[in-house]
Amino acid sequence: MTSVKLNLENIKLSDHSKAIFDKTEKALGFVPNMYKTMAGNTSLLDSYTYAYDSFRKHSGFTPVEQEVVFLSVSYVNNCTYCMAAHSFVGDNMTNVPTEVTDAIRAGEAISDNKLNALSNFTKIMVETRGLPSEDDLAAFFDAGYTETHVLGIITGIAVKTLSNYSNHNTHPEVDEVFAGRRWSK
Repeated sequence: MTSVKLNLENIKLSDHSKAIFDKTEKALGFVPNMYKTMAGNTSLLDSYTYAYDSFRKHSGFTPVEQEVVFLSVSYVNNCTYCMAAHSFVGDNMTNVPTEVTDAIRAGEAISDNKLNALSNFTKIMVETRGLPSEDDLAAFFDAGYTETHVLGIITGIAVKTLSNYSNHNTHPEVDEVFAGRRWSK
């Protein structure tokens, strides 16, 4: 299934979006194409960047686990942009072993049992719209996670749903920096 691409050519960039772009440019050295399309609605870009930063700081997950959550959500949602971007981030910025990102990208089990449980539970949460079974929860808890982590996954799903759905409707070009990790299911 494909979507129609929204036409954002005549959207005027708000001062708030410009400030987010400036902050992002200082931090990354560029403004991702996804941010440029999200800026078609300032509340979308602002919500995404705020929730993304909060998830990174307060989710209770390590940077590696955060990427597992983001990649697992993006895999289920079939978001080619976020799969490329977070594969790159995992490989180059958060030290996720390539075999972990590659397993998620291929829809395969992760050899690390705890990360595999995290990926599986995240996918279950997306697929069931937040209604895991008791067995799903038990398997997640048996892997060493807690109720707090369930709530953190909800935040990660919210963050990635904002970007995944936006990308499905705006079709940002994968940035050159992420191009080596292009992906399709």
